[in-house]
Amino acid sequence: MIEIIKTFFIGIFVGMANVIPGVSGGTLVVVFNIYDKFVNAITFNIKKLLKNWKFVVPILTGMLLGILLFSKLITILYRNCPDQTNFFFTGLLIGSIPLLVKYSFNKNSGETKSSTAKNTGIILCALTGLVLIIVFSVLQSRYGTAEKTISTLPQWTVPLAVKIFLGGILGAVAMIIPGISGSLIMLILGIYPIIMSSIPAMFVNDTALQALFLLLPNGVGVLIGLLAGAKLISILLKKVPNQTYAVILGLIVGSIYTMWPRVSNLTASKIVSYVLCLIFGIALSYLSTKFSGDEKSSS
Repeated sequence: MIEIIKTFFIGIFVGMANVIPGVSGGTLVVVFNIYDKFVNAITFNIKKLLKNWKFVVPILTGMLLGILLFSKLITILYRNCPDQTNFFFTGLLIGSIPLLVKYSFNKNSGETKSSTAKNTGIILCALTGLVLIIVFSVLQSRYGTAEKTISTLPQWTVPLAVKIFLGGILGAVAMIIPGISGSLIMLILGIYPIIMSSIPAMFVNDTALQALFLLLPNGVGVLIGLLAGAKLISILLKKVPNQTYAVILGLIVGSIYTMWPRVSNLTASKIVSYVLCLIFGIALSYLSTKFSGDEKSSS
């Protein structure tokens, strides 16, 4: 019983971490020394899931509760101080870069030194991620809809539901990687504000049904992503670990530009608040990923 309660509270912290773009729930799984257990327990094998229910149920329940508890705070921050919040998130992105660079160029077992061809391939993978996020940003700004705002829920449409569904899959897969933020991926894809505003809206009579229909495809996507992601990430990180992290690095670098707040009417107090939020985000993300960096280098 003590182990179940402990796992439940770990799940809460992991869920809270996954609400914050740039902070990795996977990192906390490593910090609490349950990473291997987590990856092996989340599977399509029903017998294996039932066998590990004492771990799977409390960890997933705790994660859900953590997301519910923290999503309201994020909504309030976006509504009252959007620029400061965005500078904080941008700082989270910047702080994650050192770890991703380290992972991208890390020597694999059996390698004495990195070859020029390998480094070139890694750089090309990073550029691919960078180009993808820039292209997506251009399309988003050109064809974007009301889903950009966190204060108003968008109307449900099939294309939006598909986008939310795919974002849930990719976000869940990203969450499994230590040092990579699942919510960051959803932020890059443009669905993060929708999810964060839909969660508290479920508890308001006028918007409950609309919010439910927006959250359902994301929930299904997250479930599929968790089940499929453990196997997929295991294969990619075993076969092409450097290239996999390089693509993610490119996505992160590109998203820094696309997310950087375009502010006006600057005052001394605003500048100070922006700088402090940026520095705090960088520090929080960097310190968070330090744990996963140590874990990877020691394994």
